[in-house]
Amino acid sequence: MYLTQEVKAELFKKHGGSETNTGSTEGQIALFTYRINHLTEHLKRNHKDFNTERSLVRLVGKRRSLLDYLKKKDIEKYRELIKELNIRK
Repeated sequence: MYLTQEVKAELFKKHGGSETNTGSTEGQIALFTYRINHLTEHLKRNHKDFNTERSLVRLVGKRRSLLDYLKKKDIEKYRELIKELNIRK
């Protein structure tokens, strides 16, 4: 499994503030980014996997809506997170 408990805990600790703060916007965006990167690598090897491609598009949409929410809520955190996760807009 590519996403273990330790990886999740580390992501939320780094971006969400603590390991138990799994509902924070920053933590969710970081988790989605990690999953998007994994699925992108998978699709580079398996270009005919259309179910994974659909899942990837849905994840990108979810991340986009969370980023829009964060942008409205706190622009400084938004800019910091974009830079930290290397997400270009």
